[in-house]
Amino acid sequence: MILVLCLGIESSCDETALALVRDGTLVDAILASQADVHAIFGGVVPELAAREHYRFIGPLYDRLMSRNELTPTELDVIAVARGPGLLGSLLVGIAFAKALALASEARFIGVNHLHAHLLAVGLQETIPWPCLGLLVSGGHTEIYLMENFTRFTRLGRSLDDAAGEAIDKIAKLLGLQYPGGARLDALARRGRADPKLFPRPYLDNDSLDFSFSGLKTAVATQLARDARPLENIALNKVSQLLCDVCASVNLAVVEILCGKVERALDRFPGIRTLILAGGVAANSLLRARAARLMEERAGWLLLPPPHLCTDNGAMIAYAGELLARHGFGHDLDMEAIPRGVGVPDDLRQYG
Repeated sequence: MILVLCLGIESSCDETALALVRDGTLVDAILASQADVHAIFGGVVPELAAREHYRFIGPLYDRLMSRNELTPTELDVIAVARGPGLLGSLLVGIAFAKALALASEARFIGVNHLHAHLLAVGLQETIPWPCLGLLVSGGHTEIYLMENFTRFTRLGRSLDDAAGEAIDKIAKLLGLQYPGGARLDALARRGRADPKLFPRPYLDNDSLDFSFSGLKTAVATQLARDARPLENIALNKVSQLLCDVCASVNLAVVEILCGKVERALDRFPGIRTLILAGGVAANSLLRARAARLMEERAGWLLLPPPHLCTDNGAMIAYAGELLARHGFGHDLDMEAIPRGVGVPDDLRQYG
């Protein structure tokens, strides 16, 4: 088999990430985070994100290629996240990838950012097809039936806030610094969850869609009624009450997610494998509950390691290399796809 060396470029939100994958194996990866820049504003500012991508992407590429002693002509494939994401951020990565593909004559592939998240576990495990995929991130909460590496059928999605977005907003209500999801999870591990404190919105139905805005409203209402969890935050003292609230929020989110997954598994009784992906897939309680759910159903849970849960270049490089080995690619007129717009199935089959 001819070995294919793929450079993956990820710039869909606030992480500038590049990676090299050869024959399904991660060679090297590099990343620059913008978390400190956006923490001042309590969330990602799209214009700043695009500017930071422009500032980082060239030096990161030079460093990655230099330390692996590679030249552009040694790259067989240039893969880039084409969306969904922040349009300005995507355009920086795509413009860089197109220029590099044109100069190096490498095959060019635009990768669906969401599919790449779900495929990332393939860097560690063999994915048995078909399987179920739960993608949980700051921008998306979706369930997929994955028939193979190109056929993804969305079974359910969030109708409002994504799970990660809701957690970040709740963390902000609780006075936790951005990005709040990891901090809320850390405090939750020190708390005692009250399963009756917060509701499980949109779970009492037969739908596979999600809704998390009601949970965010319930937390805000609870804090308006009883502000004690917020006491001493300014003094950097974490009360047990705050940890208990975080644990209760965490439990509510996880039970909603697992409830929908169990419903999807009931509809596809032949499916025995669940892939958990996206930034929220690093949540400790979600990983534990999903593992228990699949064990009870005599199935398997495939989990990428935490560094492959958040946005990263390795997942783009792996998906691009996989597609290229099977003859797929894009012309250089491929367009970026912003958040809220479906990514078209417009891959070309080359000879």
